[in-house]
Parts: sequence; C-alpha cells; structure tokens
Amino acid sequence: MLESEGLMAMALHALRWALLIAALAPSAYYLLAIYCTWDYFRKADGGAESHFDFCPPVSVLKPVRGVDRDAYENFASFCRQNYPRYEILFAVADQDDPVIPVIQKIRNDFPQVSVRLIVGVEQLGANRKLNNLARLSHEAVNEILVISDSDVRVDTEYVRRVAAHFADPQVGAVTAFFRCVTHGSLGAQLEALVLSTETVPNALVARKIEGKVQFAFGWTMATTKTHLSAIGGFEGMVNVHSDDFELGNRIAAKGLAIELLNEPVDMIFPKESFAAYLRHELRWAIGLRNVRPAGYWGLLFTFGLPWTILAIAIAPSLLFAAGYAAGYLSLRCFQVWFTGAWGLKDPVTRKSWWLAPLRDAVNFCTWIAGFFTSEIEWRGIKYKVKKGMLVRV
Repeated sequence: MLESEGLMAMALHALRWALLIAALAPSAYYLLAIYCTWDYFRKADGGAESHFDFCPPVSVLKPVRGVDRDAYENFASFCRQNYPRYEILFAVADQDDPVIPVIQKIRNDFPQVSVRLIVGVEQLGANRKLNNLARLSHEAVNEILVISDSDVRVDTEYVRRVAAHFADPQVGAVTAFFRCVTHGSLGAQLEALVLSTETVPNALVARKIEGKVQFAFGWTMATTKTHLSAIGGFEGMVNVHSDDFELGNRIAAKGLAIELLNEPVDMIFPKESFAAYLRHELRWAIGLRNVRPAGYWGLLFTFGLPWTILAIAIAPSLLFAAGYAAGYLSLRCFQVWFTGAWGLKDPVTRKSWWLAPLRDAVNFCTWIAGFFTSEIEWRGIKYKVKKGMLVRV
C-alpha cells in the first residue's frame, strides 16, 4: 500500500513538472514570433521597389455585397493610384444591392479611371464572393489581377508595389498584411488585435519554418490570369470556405513564390458589438479547423493565458507562480506591441496592446467552441463548413 502511494506521488510529481515545462511553450512561441517579426520588417523593403518602373496593365477586382463602413472612401482610394494603366471592376449578385449607388457615384466622380460594374452574377457555388470573382476574372482585360476586399483602403502607390513583384516570373501571387482603422467599440478593438496577436506572428513564424509563404490574405490577393488558369480558376473554388488560403495554397503547390508587400493596407472596421466580434472569431476558428486541422490543434501551444493559469495553479511555490504570471504578461504584451506598433505601425495596436490578455481569453474560448460547431454566418447568410467546403443552410 505504501509502495503504491509512493508511486502515485512520484507520478503526480512528474506530471506536475511535465505540465510546468509544457506551460513554457507559449513563451517560446512569443520569442520566436518576436524574432521573425524583427527579421521580416527590418528588411521588408526588399527588392520589389527596384522594379517600380515595371508597370504592366492591371485589373483590380472588387467582389462586393452590401455597404461597408466608409465604403466610398475605400473605393475612391483605388481610383487615386499613381499608376499608368489599370481598371477597376466591381461585381454584385443582387440587382437591389445598396452598394450599387455608391459604385455609380465612384464612376461619376472619377471619370479618368476605367470603372466597370457587373450586376447579376451567376451563382456557381455556395461561396458568393468566389462566384463574383469567377465572373470578374473573365471580364478583366488585363493579365495581372489584384483582388481586394471591400473594406480595404490603400495609398496611391499600392498598385505599383503589387505589380512590381511580377517582374520576377517566379512570383505566382502577392499578398499583404493590414493596419486597422476602428471607430471606438471594444469589439472592434479586440478584433483589430487579431493582426498582432495571431495573423502576423503566425504567418511570419510559418514563413520562417517552412522557408516560404504558402497562403494569401483576402485583403490583398494578386496573381495573373495564367497562374489562375493553371490552378483551375475561381470556378474550381466556388464551394470552398477560405478563398484566400485556397488560392495561395494552390499557387504555392505549383512551385511559385508568394510575396508579401512591404507596406500594409488599411482595414476599416465597423463599430461592431461584442456579440458580433464573438461571431467573427468563431467563424474564423471554424474555418481554420476545417482547412488546417493539424495547425488548429497546434494553436494549443500558443495560448499563453490558459497555460499560465494552469502553471500558477500547480506551481510548487508562490515565487514560481509569480514568475509564470510576470513572464506571460510581459512577453505577450511586448510581442503584441512589437508586432503591431513597431512592425506594422498600427495605431490601434499602439493604443490597445494592453488588451492582449483579454483577447487571448476570448480567443481560447472560441478555439474550444470551434470543435463543437460547424455553422457560421457570413454577410447575413448561414452556412455549414464541412472539410473546408461551404454548404448553404
């Protein structure tokens, strides 16, 4: 009996120290993320700017549905490009979409830019955005296609920076990070922190480990008609959930490079409620679990807050507990500030970095919830996600 109790005590002791060691994994990840962020942004100017005189005609594709906040200014920023030859194509599925008058005003206010509007897009699959893109890619008259979401705003050199990368024939796609523009609500501020807590660090760590980028982001996806045709076009993706991941992954599988722009675009966030923020978080979690299930499980070792709470609960002394708490708070907050404020020069992160522990708590809860549901709502339409595919509810 005593021997059995002794073995049990030894097993519990070993388990406690195994968990305490495992609880250091997020700190190791934060350190790696800080290094990858520093390594990328210190040389982010890259060689693309040496090709700024490479200015082939470009088609900017804008799939839209409904009116986003500051939609006119978002669209207008694409009409103010310092670029010799480009067109902008909008596509909407419904004849009565409220965004149509906004686009018509853009056409009237910028007559010097070729702006076309396509209304009544064929519904080839469940993903309405990809239905729009399938039509837009065929309507575009130029070889280089620059795809951007409707809530994105850019500076005057944006198209020139994107096109410059295609001077290298080995480049198959170009994508970008974003900076946040919010309107004050807590939900918007927490959602904006996705940039420096997840999107950028995860992407740059994956880029460093894999040696290349194998994904794209919806706020900027640029490729060519030739490369798009080689991966089956948008018609071959009309039922997928994550169009940006699918496009980037397919192009990378062809052995082509995917480049990141050195300058982020601006993402205009609505003044959303906390409940809307939670719905968006859950939608992203469900999407990631379906397209990268192994990566979704791997996120467990990047959640510093729950591991820190566990470490504090089982720490052998108060000093140990305080060390884990101080280590998490200082390292995580610095990583978030360093990525957003220093790397991206993001004004929202510069003001809201201290909300990182709250965002981590919400993120962990939605990560768990993502295992128990596959239903999402996207632009007012309900879907189920099955193995990365959308099924209309």
